Amino acid sequence: MSDFSDNDYWKGIILYGLNSATYKMALGKVLLDSVKEEKNVISWNELSEAYLKLYQDRLANNAMPQQGNPTRLTKMERIVQDILLGNLDHSQAVGKVSAEAFSDVIPRFQTIGTDRAIVKNHFYEIDYGNKLTLKDSLLNLGENDFTGLEEEIHARWALLEGAFSISHDQQQYQLANDVREIYLKDGTDRKSLTDNVPFLQGYQGNICFYCGEAMSQDIHVDHVLPRQVLHHDEIWNLVLSHSECNLQKSDYLVGEHFIQKLIMRNENIMGSNHPWKNKISEQLGNTPRNRSNALAQHYENVKAVLGNNYWRGIQSYNPATDPFYRKLITAINNR
Repeated sequence: MSDFSDNDYWKGIILYGLNSATYKMALGKVLLDSVKEEKNVISWNELSEAYLKLYQDRLANNAMPQQGNPTRLTKMERIVQDILLGNLDHSQAVGKVSAEAFSDVIPRFQTIGTDRAIVKNHFYEIDYGNKLTLKDSLLNLGENDFTGLEEEIHARWALLEGAFSISHDQQQYQLANDVREIYLKDGTDRKSLTDNVPFLQGYQGNICFYCGEAMSQDIHVDHVLPRQVLHHDEIWNLVLSHSECNLQKSDYLVGEHFIQKLIMRNENIMGSNHPWKNKISEQLGNTPRNRSNALAQHYENVKAVLGNNYWRGIQSYNPATDPFYRKLITAINNR
């Protein structure tokens, strides 16, 4: 294989490597950026910082799927999402990237197809968890056409995203954009929801919506269908939960059994004389069937945006033993 140039080997990696996600393109860009900065050693922390920044920028400007499996997000997508949701600060996110996000791509990058012997350790040596030592073959790579190498990575990355979006169903992405526009148009500014706690407690039977355990002082008000899609704080979509349950659920799509529970909770409100029942009636319908159908349609709309990436609840939760369903108010209003 000595007849091939360093550029040939690099192009072989970028153009002919196996890609189940976009990780290889991201690592290639980080390596090229390091060459531009004339680094011959990249510490693990520097590598993690650069890798995270690259995905933050990419997902902010181009929210396309980063892998082919339509039911999952890549680890990098989840980390960036957790930053946006406030579940991770920057330092924690960098640590998570370092520990979890590119453990596979670093040893596998120097591979063409499935053959690791062709390139092997041609461009860098790995001191796992500590540093990458860049070789002259990489440091001299861009002497003739550095811009072309970067453009090639961006083109390949975009090509992968396009292929992944097809596997996710391209029509679904257009539908997702359309649905978002519908809710944004009628959206409202986020407001404090703590005043809703006393109101909701009775209609929910003082039971955490997600785990079915009794609540005490550790109470959060949560949007069952994520606010990032609906852009409002209407009472028909608000429930009470433990803070830990709320954080686990985050902005994921809940399983259908929670939608059925939300329908029943709303009927508990509709069975009362509280003024909020009139607003729910206006927004969802004036009969139980109409309200159920309307909420189910909202659920399908949100599913179109978020995909089938479900959070099915606390592991110990079992709807069959949830005391909410044994409360008198639930039995009366959902006969």
